[in-house]
Amino acid sequence: MNGGKQAVLDLLWNEPYKIGHWVGFKDLTTLHNEWLRSFLYAEEDQTLLAHRGSYKTTDLSLFLALHTIIQPNENVMFFRKTDDDVTEVITQAQKILQSGAVRKIAHTLYGTDLLLAKANNSEIHTNFCTSTKGISQVVGLGIGTSITGKHADIVVTDDIVNLKDRISKAERERTKTQYMELQNICNRGGRFINTGTPWHKEDAISIMPNVRRYDCYSTGLISREKLEQLRQSMSDSLFAANYELKHIADKDAMFKNPRFAKEKELIYGGVAHIDAAYDGEDGTAFTILNRLKDGRIIGFGKRWDKHVDDCLGEIGVYHKLLRAGSISCEKNADKGYLEKELRGLGYHVVPYSESMNKFVKISTYLRSNWKNIIWLEDTDPEYINEILDYNEFAEHDDSPDSAASLIRKMETKARYNPVKGGL
Repeated sequence: MNGGKQAVLDLLWNEPYKIGHWVGFKDLTTLHNEWLRSFLYAEEDQTLLAHRGSYKTTDLSLFLALHTIIQPNENVMFFRKTDDDVTEVITQAQKILQSGAVRKIAHTLYGTDLLLAKANNSEIHTNFCTSTKGISQVVGLGIGTSITGKHADIVVTDDIVNLKDRISKAERERTKTQYMELQNICNRGGRFINTGTPWHKEDAISIMPNVRRYDCYSTGLISREKLEQLRQSMSDSLFAANYELKHIADKDAMFKNPRFAKEKELIYGGVAHIDAAYDGEDGTAFTILNRLKDGRIIGFGKRWDKHVDDCLGEIGVYHKLLRAGSISCEKNADKGYLEKELRGLGYHVVPYSESMNKFVKISTYLRSNWKNIIWLEDTDPEYINEILDYNEFAEHDDSPDSAASLIRKMETKARYNPVKGGL
């Protein structure tokens, strides 16, 4: 037993990443072992920035699981952008703890079976904890959750900066404030572990301490061929931020610095457009725009990677909520299918045949009006991001195409009197 225990202790100290291999994470390398050992044993605050697809969150889930065994009386508070984001990692850590390999390791160390006394979407607590603190060993929360009265030995943040922070200054400032508030919950002698990917030069990552950077070239995790494919599929600035971990000015970007507003009543009485997806890799985009008397255009957009039929329910909710009127849609590709579906649902539909080159349409109508558009804060970040990344060779263009088509209609045709009601 003693020999077995020492072997397990040596494994946990020297090569904990091998446990990841045993529970199914075969792609973890000695680099991930270095990261994992720093999470488990470092004494100072740390910020690990690594490119997208580098398995940093997988490494964190291993840390959350193994830490409950190695230091059972220390508690960890784990923060991500939203509660749903937290659930994904907490659930993965629970599965690691329930694996045969980890159960055997725990039994070898403590001479008793590992039991999960509490395991839900936001908490993990095992029978190895003997502390009287009354808090679970791991507690996961969305970054915006109230933290009054909470304390932790280790505070972990993972991807609290995301796409929303790229497109919205208000979101960047909100995340910074939330991150600074976390300083108050770390116990004396405790530490911070921050992991993520930078999205903007002024996001919350800019105020995090002891930064280590691992870009797409240094890790060796993505082949050169795959990197070139990724580079071609997005703007230079987005590739630089997400894979090279640096910020550059996208001088050739057609769309920059979107503006946002909270007052949804400003969009009431607007018109709508659907850019429909049927098969293939395209998405479905839904846009509402309302031009105010002072020349401003209030916008809302939503994008789905789904067939249009699977989006009509949500489209109906947004259409009613924002009190939109007529819906435009192209009839070339589907020979009037979507028009018929929408009329059957009671909408006033304005179909049209498309003959204009898409790039010309977007660069003519959307680009010339971009400075006048103010987007509702509830607009889908993926929708805005697709516009920001648009160029003539962009892989996806459903959102800018929808917005441009609707602006063209607003400028060339009379408006239908909008429906009444809404919320």
